[in-house]
Amino acid sequence: MTEKRARMEELVTRLNKAAKAYYQENREILSNYEYDRLYDELVRLEQETGIVWSNSPTGRVGYELLGELPKERHASPMLSLDKTKEISVLQEFLGEQKGVLSWKLDGLTIVLTYEGGALVKAVTRGNGEIGEVITNNARVFANMPVRIPFAKKLVLRGEAIITYSEFERINETIEDTDARYKNPRNLCSGSVRQLNNQITAERNVRFVAFSLVSAEGMDFDNSREAQFVWLKDEGFEVVEYEAVTKETLPEAVERYAEKAEGGDYPSDGLVLLMDDIAYGQSLGRTAKFPRDSMAFKWKDEVGVSRLKYIEWSPSRTGLINPIAVFEPVELEGTTISRASVHNLSVMESLKLGEGDEITVYKANMIIPQIAENLTGSGPAKAPDVCPVCGGRTEVRQAADVKVLYCTNPECQAKKIKGFALFSGRDALNIEGLSEATLEKFIGAGLIRDPADLFRLKEHKDVIVEMEGFGEKSYEKLAAAVEKARHTTLPRLIYGLGIANIGAANAKVLSRHFAGDLDAILAASREELAAVDGIGPVIAESAAEFFEKEENRDLIERLRREIILPEKKEETGEGALFGKQFVITGKVVSFANRNALKEAIEQAGGKVTGTVSAKTDYLINNDAASSSSKNKAARELGIPILSEEDFLRLLR
Repeated sequence: MTEKRARMEELVTRLNKAAKAYYQENREILSNYEYDRLYDELVRLEQETGIVWSNSPTGRVGYELLGELPKERHASPMLSLDKTKEISVLQEFLGEQKGVLSWKLDGLTIVLTYEGGALVKAVTRGNGEIGEVITNNARVFANMPVRIPFAKKLVLRGEAIITYSEFERINETIEDTDARYKNPRNLCSGSVRQLNNQITAERNVRFVAFSLVSAEGMDFDNSREAQFVWLKDEGFEVVEYEAVTKETLPEAVERYAEKAEGGDYPSDGLVLLMDDIAYGQSLGRTAKFPRDSMAFKWKDEVGVSRLKYIEWSPSRTGLINPIAVFEPVELEGTTISRASVHNLSVMESLKLGEGDEITVYKANMIIPQIAENLTGSGPAKAPDVCPVCGGRTEVRQAADVKVLYCTNPECQAKKIKGFALFSGRDALNIEGLSEATLEKFIGAGLIRDPADLFRLKEHKDVIVEMEGFGEKSYEKLAAAVEKARHTTLPRLIYGLGIANIGAANAKVLSRHFAGDLDAILAASREELAAVDGIGPVIAESAAEFFEKEENRDLIERLRREIILPEKKEETGEGALFGKQFVITGKVVSFANRNALKEAIEQAGGKVTGTVSAKTDYLINNDAASSSSKNKAARELGIPILSEEDFLRLLR
């Protein structure tokens, strides 16, 4: 009993610390997989011992909030959901009842109140008892109905989310990779709780309704599904759902699983809700969970591998990130061999050492993660010197997490990352030029700025003698460099590494100034800020960069080395000029979605992540699918094109 109690104390402390980091500080110190595993272990020990401490996470909903936003107590507690990873458990829960199956969206839960047809209040879930009032921010959500036809009091719940495509767009504008947001949920949480709602508006937060709490005087024939239909008619975006029975449930779950990986809305599972409102309410609730609904979390496909080594990856800020490199294992249809360990604290908690037997999975079927260490020989020792410059490293404490930094202010990591950006896929796209190769070239003094990459032929004799090189490798690299000389203005602008200017913004600038680099260089801050989609912050970054003499000199050296298209090819007046597209589903005629997106943009079109009234075409080879994007397109009368249809349009 003593050992069990000691373990329970340890679990309560770890889980509370992880929950506080997740709910209050918008960061993760435990993966979902590890949190669920430890939580289930605590539940089991509490059942075995009959002891539940007052601070146990199994008996509480969440944590008190921090911040300056006004707080308000919810009329009724917002409980979390009981969960399972077994379809059979879902079937047993549903029994002979009809159910409604929907996505469990991964964002920030919001409660909305309407009176007289107007939005009067929006409150975050907070700790389930008390939330933060964010009404002004909710009014600028991208799809929020601020007025609705229903004139009486309405209370509903939903999830504020930021789509993956929007998440990637925002991260593209952040030059420092370490400062980029880790996932859409963290970005959404920060966006929703801004004190300045202009920032919220710029981030295209969406509200997706998933529960009607009350609608004064309305009768929905005792059906949750009828409530969803009514909310749609009132103008709300409603979570994608499907009516199910115990018999049809397994096939429905499988359909959702097939859509999960390619979807644009972040989700960490499904929710099964009793359709019969009265029956569901009659079931009551436990201290923590309602009994009329249950969450289904994807059963992660777990593979066993062996840790080969920890790779230490320095960044442009000096932070050195540990990356686990392990024997390749196939999961969810792809082969993975690397996973971020995040920081020293995580590495120590997993006791990772070379040769350890580990289990790995893909969180939410996407991101490679280490689940468990089965042998625990470590943790491996963090390096005393930076792997790039040899400078002394230092362990620092940052928000209760140990991280490793290089202390050398002249560390070459920044140079390497800058060269890697310039030669990367979205910039000059010099194939085969890895960071390891760049490190060798920088160390040998062969390259000092990006223009030097186009003069590598002057150093052929040195390169062919380098380890890992030879005549054949050199010729292959030389051919890639020559191919990269023929590039486009957006690729060049992005490759310069200007703060806040990602690949998307580089294209916007190029299109606005008709492919004229001189016009961009001569533009004032006001002219840059006036460009649709740029704004004052990005304009300031661009102006500061172009004003510096050393940057202008670099651009002139690059212009002597590369070949840009004639300006008329960059005007954007292509066959698709002014047309807005959304892409979904698998592509066949193009290498990937990015290749299709580039073809659209080169022809003057624009690609967004969400179907709206502004969308001209949805591209999906499966026009008959029941995906949310197809449904939205059909409802709005937007043509759904196959790739073949699109190629005909392009001609």
